[in-house]
Amino acid sequence: MIRETVALTRRELLRITRNPQAIVTSLLLPILYLVLFGQAFNLENLGSGKIPQAYFLSAFRGAPSYFSYFSAGMTGFVAVTATLFIGANVIFDRLFGVLKRTSATPATPTAIFGSRLIAGSIQPIGLAFLVLGLSILLGHLGLSGLDITASVTAVGAVEILLAIVILSAMFASLFLAVGFSLEQPQTYFAAVNAINLPVLLTSAALYPWGTMPPWFQNVASVNPITLAVNVLRENMFAGATAYYPYGPSIYLLGLFAWALAMFVVATLLARRALAPKR
Repeated sequence: MIRETVALTRRELLRITRNPQAIVTSLLLPILYLVLFGQAFNLENLGSGKIPQAYFLSAFRGAPSYFSYFSAGMTGFVAVTATLFIGANVIFDRLFGVLKRTSATPATPTAIFGSRLIAGSIQPIGLAFLVLGLSILLGHLGLSGLDITASVTAVGAVEILLAIVILSAMFASLFLAVGFSLEQPQTYFAAVNAINLPVLLTSAALYPWGTMPPWFQNVASVNPITLAVNVLRENMFAGATAYYPYGPSIYLLGLFAWALAMFVVATLLARRALAPKR
């Protein structure tokens, strides 16, 4: 099974690298958010200095500015949006007979699903780190930029990497499950938008935590995107741990539990879709 998984993963990665337009398109939305939305919302300048700085530190959970808070959230944002087309590729492969031919090979359903999951998770991880790099670069160009105020340790770097990897794999599993379950592209995109937007908008990726009403904070606190960006913010901003009830390791455990649940559901749906028809 390992040999088949490696071969199919290589095929999926080659398909991604031979379609640079899709990579550029995936980057356009987060770039527009960083350059337009993030630059326009200088929330810490509200009130012309009359609002205490301590209020903004609390609202941004230790981040020195809204853009820094927002930049960390955008890594979670892009990890989700970049996985949207993974399930669509399954549907198109089914329509064009590619999936049927693949299923007729010695490759097991687990290998077919696993290869698509691995390849589909790699692209969002790369895009997430490109967003972080662009956020820092904007600061050197005279615009609002990501200001990392903490000394990120080796353990912190590993925690940040794990948060991005687990979040990407989780949503890749989720959208693959939807792709294997549906047969029409129109139905797929309607379904993923019904999932994608509520998950993003009920997270702490974009909204300042301190401005949320208590009920919204309760919802956002268990959102997997929030769990991932909490790990980034605690590691990137000095003194941020004072604004979080748990350490990064606890958030990583919660994120892993979400990812495991999604993986189990997606695997079952993929096995059912790839099983020989009687």
